[in-house]
Amino acid sequence: MSHCKLYVPQGFHETTRWHDAKSLRQALDMAKTRLLVVSVTFLLAFLVITGRLVDVSLIRGGGEENSSHVRAFNGTCFRTDIVDRNGELLATSLSTFSLYANARVVLDAKEAAEKLMQVLPELNYKETFQRLKSGKGFVWIARHLTPQKQAEIIRLGIPGIYFKQDERRVFPHGELFAHVLGYTNIDNQGLGGVERKFNDFLLSKKDPLQLSLDIRVQHVLRDELLAGIAKFKAQGGAGIVMDVRTGEVIAMVSLPDFDPNQVGKMGSQKEALFNRITLGTYEMGSSFKIFNTALYLESGMGALCTKFDVSAPLRIGRFKVKDFHPAHYPLTVAEVFTESSNIGAGKMAMQMGPSLQKAFFQKLGFFQPASLEISEIGSPLYPKEWSQATTITASYGYGISISPLQLVTAVAGVVNKGVMQPPTLIRVSGSNVNKGIRVLSEKTSEIMCKLMYMVVAQGRSKKAQVKGYEVGGKTGTANQISGRSYQEGSNMTSFVGVFPMSRPQYVVLIMVDRPQAIKETYGFNAAGWNAAPIAGNVIRRSAPLLQVTPTSEGRVASNDNPLLIHARALQMRGH
Repeated sequence: MSHCKLYVPQGFHETTRWHDAKSLRQALDMAKTRLLVVSVTFLLAFLVITGRLVDVSLIRGGGEENSSHVRAFNGTCFRTDIVDRNGELLATSLSTFSLYANARVVLDAKEAAEKLMQVLPELNYKETFQRLKSGKGFVWIARHLTPQKQAEIIRLGIPGIYFKQDERRVFPHGELFAHVLGYTNIDNQGLGGVERKFNDFLLSKKDPLQLSLDIRVQHVLRDELLAGIAKFKAQGGAGIVMDVRTGEVIAMVSLPDFDPNQVGKMGSQKEALFNRITLGTYEMGSSFKIFNTALYLESGMGALCTKFDVSAPLRIGRFKVKDFHPAHYPLTVAEVFTESSNIGAGKMAMQMGPSLQKAFFQKLGFFQPASLEISEIGSPLYPKEWSQATTITASYGYGISISPLQLVTAVAGVVNKGVMQPPTLIRVSGSNVNKGIRVLSEKTSEIMCKLMYMVVAQGRSKKAQVKGYEVGGKTGTANQISGRSYQEGSNMTSFVGVFPMSRPQYVVLIMVDRPQAIKETYGFNAAGWNAAPIAGNVIRRSAPLLQVTPTSEGRVASNDNPLLIHARALQMRGH
């Protein structure tokens, strides 16, 4: 068998290797092309999905809904605490959970609404159902839920339902500080009182805002006002306690009041939002005789022993000024004040003249709104032209309307050695006491303190006496206007009291709106029968809390009290 030799042409192996390399390169190029196509496909798919998500969650939600969504998540307001002068908590914020939904993700709006109603029966089913089927990217369902409610809703397993951590403002004492603290809206923005005035501060600070208020005295004031309004069947009332040395408001109550935790549920009772102490302005009646008498003594036109004939009414055009308790003999300046003679006060004012009276009222701040750290401040009402008739009526508290806060501030200035401090709701430390404004001399201030003590000790305000404390003050009874005339028997009564009169520290004002005569008052409804005893009760309960040292029990409102002896001596000497 012969063997054949295979002939291989020269260059064959090189050619084969060249073809193999070419095929490999082609395969690699094809793989790269396929990889690129797949990558581009995945990228396009990702972009489509991303675009769809943006479309669902943002773009198609609409401008308004989208804005709400952004505000809801980025606009949460965290407010610092508010405390009283002793550090007791008055307002704070609690963490809550707010429920919202992406209606595009909700599978069955009807079923979801029904399930939510099981946990939140207070929801309106129709409104909730409409929101859940609206197709919007963001809709609120409920605000400020407790952790327990949140857990119950999570267990329902409803697609498209989500939670946002939120904050709710809480007022632990409910109505007690309603008109002072104010309230906030559902988004935690201050809408009244201190919450509104200090909105930016409360949102930017961590340290609590400390007020001048004393929670203990506030309780006493509101408790006694409520009892007095019920007893005398009044329409409402108000009260304030102020430190005459610093201008600090220790307590302030206006009734009817409201629960700042439930403002949204007040309905037709929104008149309770009205703050009678700072926003209301009233003719204050005979309380103004404090200023009239002080000005007369300060002017040097007369002395305590100067006498005025009050036996006949004082005529103002076709009107007559009369006294509720007429005297048929001349009265001294001291007696005009203690007996509360309108005729005598009018004649004193006539002697001083309009210019002097108007300038004094201007100094007391009666022609501009009061200054206090809340927004609810009323503007006083007074005639543009200060005539002789205005001068006479203003001497006993008619023809000019001011807020109770303005009255208290001015009285505090009269008894505080003649220095009037601006009122404040912020606690004042010893080093930060305002210099104040001098409105009277110390001598006139001292005499007025003794006259005010005589009114309570032996005058028409005896029901304001408090055993163990030297109380002075003045009542005010003003007929309220009905239409264009005053309505007899429809009174706004008040008593402004100071204690202790030998070293004045606190001024108390009690106002009662349209009190009724009862059997105990023998058919009368003047301030001495209602406002005065309420004030006495407030002083009796609050003086120990304020650490006011009582006097010897045997000298209280008695003939041997040094205050009374000194006042009588001044009157007899004509000083």
